[in-house]
Amino acid sequence: MLSLLRTRAALPALLLSLLLTVCCACSDPQSPEAQVRTVIDAMQAAAETRDASDVMEFVAADFRNAEGQGFDDLQRYLRGYFLTHQSIHLLTRIEALEFPVAGEAQVRLSVGMAGRPLKAGAWELATSVEELDLVLRQTSGQWQVVYATRR
Repeated sequence: MLSLLRTRAALPALLLSLLLTVCCACSDPQSPEAQVRTVIDAMQAAAETRDASDVMEFVAADFRNAEGQGFDDLQRYLRGYFLTHQSIHLLTRIEALEFPVAGEAQVRLSVGMAGRPLKAGAWELATSVEELDLVLRQTSGQWQVVYATRR
């Protein structure tokens, strides 16, 4: 009977310990999901500073989009876009994130753009919203975009 009471007394501590373990495992900063989310955030920050070279660090050399354009085409486009848009502010929302095979991520991304800073969640103030599908591949520990298309 005494061992049953000890077990019951330890149950809340055991459950709390299990809950914390599960929560820590879900928020592992080294998980592929966390890594891809970090890359998306870094790409957003690079775009907002209007630095094409920084954005292109997240794009694979063998990148292609749905129209067949490659790495160099995207880099030229970004440089032109950044020249004509002196102020870029983005809202990004990952609608879906899947890992069909190890080392590959498929991201459905909404990007709201505006010429002035937006508060988080202020999608109605965005001048345009793009819906993108991205494929990222992990190579040498780094996630890079290998394919992109607009929806």
